[in-house]
Amino acid sequence: QVQLVESGGGLVQAGGSLRLSCAASGRTFSSSAMGWFRQAPGKEREFVAGISSGGGSTDYADSVKGRFTISRENAKNTLYLQMNNLKPEDTAVYYCAAGIILYSRAVYKQRHEYAYWGQGTQVTVSS
Repeated sequence: QVQLVESGGGLVQAGGSLRLSCAASGRTFSSSAMGWFRQAPGKEREFVAGISSGGGSTDYADSVKGRFTISRENAKNTLYLQMNNLKPEDTAVYYCAAGIILYSRAVYKQRHEYAYWGQGTQVTVSS
């Protein structure tokens, strides 16, 4: 079992920044590929960013490339998502997730490749 707890969401004006954190416990964090997804009202949950278990590989949705940065601090069992130049269309509940396969150098972009999910944190960007 893995427990994931997101924090750092809130209300911000367009052009502003937020940093989300995801604290992990219950399984070796450093062995898990991790990802951030988001879900806006009336829409399906979508991939935002992913990072390999060692942190050497990352990938992003086209809509956030150049604005968001995913990182991890394995010594603290924590995943981050730095979000800059936020836009109203970034408004959503953001979820962190832990990958199914351990010890992989891959970055996963599909929901079914993730086994554990946090409860989500709301990000609202006003125009």
